[in-house]
Amino acid sequence: MTPEQKLKALSLELPAPAQPMGAYIPAARAGELLFTAGQLPFVDGKLTVTGKVPTDVPLPAAQAAARQACINGLAAIRAECGSLDSVRRVVRMNVFVNSAPGFTDQAAIANGASELLLEVFGDPGRHTRCAYGVAELPLDSPLELDIVVQLRSED
Repeated sequence: MTPEQKLKALSLELPAPAQPMGAYIPAARAGELLFTAGQLPFVDGKLTVTGKVPTDVPLPAAQAAARQACINGLAAIRAECGSLDSVRRVVRMNVFVNSAPGFTDQAAIANGASELLLEVFGDPGRHTRCAYGVAELPLDSPLELDIVVQLRSED
C-alpha cells in the first residue's frame, strides 16, 4: 500500500496546512530533502490542549497531541510535494516538549508522532529523532515538532 492508501485505510484526512504565524513558510525543499516548519497540535485552528507535560497535560493527551502535530506536518509535506507517495523516506524528526520541572520522559511523547510515521510509511517511516524538554513553547502548546523527509528524485 502507498502512503496515500494507508492514510485512507487509517481513516485519516489531512487538514490544510497551518498558516504561518510569522515570517516563515510551512515547508522548504533543498534538493531531495523537504523540511517542515514547527508543527503544533492544531485542529480547526485551535490547539487541542495547552500547558506543561505532565502537570497540565497528562502523558496520553500529550502523545495524542504529538500525533496531531505529526498529522499537521504530513499536511505541510503533501502541500509542498503534491502527494505523500513522493516521500522516499522519513529522515528526521525533532520534538520539543513543554516540560514541567523534573519531567524526563520526552521520548514517550515523541512516540505519539513516530508511531504515526511508521503506520503511514512502513519501514521508510523509521527515522532519527531528538526529543527535547523545553521551558516554554508558542501559545503554551505542550509540544512542537518538525519533520525532514527525502523525496523521490524527479527522473
